[in-house]
Amino acid sequence: MVVDDSVVIRGLLSRWVEADPALHLVASHRNGKLAVDDIERSNPDVVVLDIEMPEMDGLTALPLMLKKKRDLIVVMASTLTRRNAEISLRALSLGAQDYVPKPESTSEVTTSVDFRRELIEKIKALGERRRASRPLGGRQMRAQTSAGQTVSQMPVSRAATAAQGYSRMAAAPAPVAAKPALKTRPYSNVKPRIVAIGSSTGGPQALQQVLSEIGTAIRDVPVVVTQHMPPTFTAILAEHLAKAAMRPAKEAEDGEVLKPGHIYVAPGGKHMILKKDGGQPVACLEDGPPINFCKPAVDPLFDSVAKVYGSATLAIVLTGMGHDGANGVRTISAGGGSIIAQDEASSVVWGMPGAAAHTGLCSDILPISRIGPKVVSLLSGGLR
Repeated sequence: MVVDDSVVIRGLLSRWVEADPALHLVASHRNGKLAVDDIERSNPDVVVLDIEMPEMDGLTALPLMLKKKRDLIVVMASTLTRRNAEISLRALSLGAQDYVPKPESTSEVTTSVDFRRELIEKIKALGERRRASRPLGGRQMRAQTSAGQTVSQMPVSRAATAAQGYSRMAAAPAPVAAKPALKTRPYSNVKPRIVAIGSSTGGPQALQQVLSEIGTAIRDVPVVVTQHMPPTFTAILAEHLAKAAMRPAKEAEDGEVLKPGHIYVAPGGKHMILKKDGGQPVACLEDGPPINFCKPAVDPLFDSVAKVYGSATLAIVLTGMGHDGANGVRTISAGGGSIIAQDEASSVVWGMPGAAAHTGLCSDILPISRIGPKVVSLLSGGLR
């Protein structure tokens, strides 16, 4: 479902959805009220929800939609203003799964290849994740024949036969092979002197949870964060992280010396790397091309942290789409550092942490609830 008050934008996004063979548009609406009223009838898996709309805005509509359909995925769409960035992050705390920044003008939306790619990728990744975790039921319970027809599409007599066959299959499902255990490697025997975190889709919520749990433990080490976010959003994210961790947090500045107990967030639109200047670690900002379609990207941060801190590096890969960070994991591992990846069950999307886990170089693959306590233990010199 696409919800946007601009008829041009609404039509454009709808056409993009329909153009993808993996997606189907069930409805489009010009305001939040119409969308809320239509949730039960249209039964969408994913809603792309504008923020600023007449009659009922996106932030008001969001909890009403989720009340009608608890497992609904909502992706907020907003232009890059500070107010909209604040609202988008607020929406994440209210149950939205992600956001996508819209170019500021209609003409830019029409011509932005990156916006279209990001929007469609997020719809597909989040939708597939939700379908994979949903038990068989409703429209997924329809038996499929070898000809590709569902029971509801067949003549009555054939449908009854197929349904009986499906009932037998449902009663005695074929055994599912267990997934092979992912390889891990021991933690470094060197106490961490930095914590480097990479995240994307679902990252703001995960970051706040982890940093709220390790805030008291990072008084002697700096924390550097690359979250896939556009400009303006990263500054507000830093403010939220400061409150969660009860530690100073800010967007990193070029040439800034890293201080223990401080959190540095890569600014949107810049890659953050670390270097040594006069024996001190400093943050440097680079304006190079996107890496893994991302700017900022996790790989350059992880690569540079490994060079500066070596075996005293502790890296964490949190929920996110794609595979950004996996190459950096290899660099950190080669330098003797340690990596923790978020597990699949607790990730909004297990792209980045999954890619990290499949390198076989992580020291742990943990649910989000166990990452903070583990980091606290490592920073205090506890069991590895």
